Amino acid sequence: MAVSHPIFSRLFARASVAMDQAGMAEHRARLVAGLRGRVVEVGAGNGRNLAHYPPGVTGVVAVEPEPRLGALARAAAPGARVPVTVVAGLAETLPVADGAADAVVLSLVLCSVPDQAVALGEARRVLRPGGELRFYEHVVAQTPGLRRAQRLADATLWPLFCAGCHTARDTVAAIRAAGFEVTALDRFRFPPTGLPAPASPHVLGTAIRA
Repeated sequence: MAVSHPIFSRLFARASVAMDQAGMAEHRARLVAGLRGRVVEVGAGNGRNLAHYPPGVTGVVAVEPEPRLGALARAAAPGARVPVTVVAGLAETLPVADGAADAVVLSLVLCSVPDQAVALGEARRVLRPGGELRFYEHVVAQTPGLRRAQRLADATLWPLFCAGCHTARDTVAAIRAAGFEVTALDRFRFPPTGLPAPASPHVLGTAIRA
């Protein structure tokens, strides 16, 4: 199923290159470091994570609903060190069999899905028992002032201009509520300098499917 955001997809594709140069590439590499076996990446975007997958991965199914971003991900796939198949699909209805994945990767996607619980339930469904959920997301702030700014952004124009993105989601709590055990969690600000913005608070972590 396609979800077209023609203006956002063009802006995001350009911005992701600049963000990688500003340090996001290092976070992408940390996100997938040490993965092995069969991986499903949900919301693969324009494929900026693909080059970072380690050789222990036997294959990646990269799911992306936005047609322009999916095409860019397909163009990026030959540059990966592992086999990559890019498919159209939604986080809420992944085109993957039950228990087929050793790991699911979520990267800057849970901010924009309509229902985090449904998307995380799908991630849990396609993971084998004991499989890893790797996540890299911007999340609700830990300071009251920035949380107020996030709520204001979410209630006004931010989701409209950013393809449904919401900045004030407590994504770590949602991951735990979906039946995952969070085993590693790093909280940081990105970009690390300058004034904090609504999407500055980030998390990078690992959770296990019980």
